[in-house]
Amino acid sequence: MKPDKNKEITTQAYKKAIKDIKNRILRARQKAVVSVNKELIFLYWEIGDIILQKQKNEGWGTKVIDRMSFDLSRELADMKGFSVRNLKYMRKFAEENRNREFVQAVLAQLTWYHNIALMDKSDNVKERVWYAKKAIENGWSRNVLVHQIESGLLKRQVSTGKTHNFRATLPESQSDLANETIKDPYIFDFLNISEHMSEKELETGLINHLASFLLELGKGFAYVGRQYHLEAGGEDFYIDLLFYHLELRCYVAIELKTGKFKPEYAGKMNFYLTAIDSLLNKPGDNPSIGIILCKDKNKVIAEYSLRDIKKPIGISAYKTAAKIKNKLPDIKDMEKEMDDYLLKEEAAKYGS
Repeated sequence: MKPDKNKEITTQAYKKAIKDIKNRILRARQKAVVSVNKELIFLYWEIGDIILQKQKNEGWGTKVIDRMSFDLSRELADMKGFSVRNLKYMRKFAEENRNREFVQAVLAQLTWYHNIALMDKSDNVKERVWYAKKAIENGWSRNVLVHQIESGLLKRQVSTGKTHNFRATLPESQSDLANETIKDPYIFDFLNISEHMSEKELETGLINHLASFLLELGKGFAYVGRQYHLEAGGEDFYIDLLFYHLELRCYVAIELKTGKFKPEYAGKMNFYLTAIDSLLNKPGDNPSIGIILCKDKNKVIAEYSLRDIKKPIGISAYKTAAKIKNKLPDIKDMEKEMDDYLLKEEAAKYGS
């Protein structure tokens, strides 16, 4: 009896084979795209380097770029990318990134539009390097990269305004990551709600814009619930927002306050974290962390409130669209602090 060929091709083995072939094709196509992009970025660096060296060594003026744009566009009529504007970007790209190895290893992993955004949005080389690496690490689109630069992500992560007790309550490896996780202030520029909003309105706004909220929280946060219910001693308690951090391997409780920070908020959060550790934690989970987000805070009062607290808690301010005017700190005020932070990151990376 001959096998039914039509029956054969519906088997699980056949479906698995089709899926495997499809995945291999997609992976190969992705590798080809990445490879082409790397070649293009380095080509643009080489073109910029040629222009740079000719201007430096042979005295070519700035007008030569106009002529090169015309000639290259005529000679390579089937190719794009040789506009005057783009050639000027290539020259700037080569001028500001003299390390060929760094261009090939890091910047070539980003698209040309990412690199243009880095040049347009930041004048600080060390800052651009940090954002480039974070864009690769997190898979940011160009628009997300621009948003992170414009919102001053690096400056907010190294801000001296951050208040927490992580070093006193967590192991060093976890406290460093927890410190990087929080910011001050948080920028909720996707919320255009009144200055006199209630805590419920703030909470609702954040959940209605959950994707933007998660982007602002940063890598690793997974949403667990809103007004998360805990029962302790026969009474009901509700945490404003509960997340789980995949890298810290712990729950992160967030309490929202529309006014100024008050010392009693720390005591309440301490209770919540004790309850989470007792009721929710599974084997392998690290101690839960609390973040209290307030409209404003007095740093001294915040620090006093956390001094004898045994649970890891961070206290930060936030700004919504209605309150953001000059949301980027003056780079001169932050330069030394930012340089120290970047040097520390590099030292940790190379084990020094």
